[in-house]
Amino acid sequence: MPEIQRCTWAGSDPSMRDYHDTEWGMPEYDSRTLWELLMLEGFQAGLSWITVLRKREAFRKAFRGFDPHKVAKFTEKDIERLLADEGIIRSRAKIVATIGAARIYVAMEKSGESFSHWIWSLAGGKPVQAKGPIVAQTAASIAMSKELKKRGFKFVGPTIVHAFMQASGMVNDHSETCFRRKPCAAAGKARAL
Repeated sequence: MPEIQRCTWAGSDPSMRDYHDTEWGMPEYDSRTLWELLMLEGFQAGLSWITVLRKREAFRKAFRGFDPHKVAKFTEKDIERLLADEGIIRSRAKIVATIGAARIYVAMEKSGESFSHWIWSLAGGKPVQAKGPIVAQTAASIAMSKELKKRGFKFVGPTIVHAFMQASGMVNDHSETCFRRKPCAAAGKARAL
């Protein structure tokens, strides 16, 4: 039986392979899940994704399931609690940015704006089927980064945003030979704005 072909970055680490095989590049449309992905990508800034992936369950517990409504109510006491939590990446700036992003999310929702619809509209409404070498940022991630920053989001530079777009399936960057490329492409065609 031939070996399954994966993107080379999936490597041999079981958690990276599982993430690659089940999540990465699959179009995501749930607002809360998209917000969680964006926050986790922000925590990754300056680190490797495997660091965040290994701490993801601790992050979910610490940030109350990444429920923006709960996180928006966090106070200085919560910030101190999070800074003492060895299970997560303990960066005051990133923690404060996540709380601020939760407040932006809640404000958008209160004004009748769907985070998912907004973020996907910035991505063009449907997944891009990328070809060629994987790049760190694109014109689309630069434009989305600018819009996120205008709203007040932090840790959303073009490279982080491009990683978010890849993870959430806004960009299908699975290699041409990867067994996940076609299923992710099919899922993207099945639903678009």
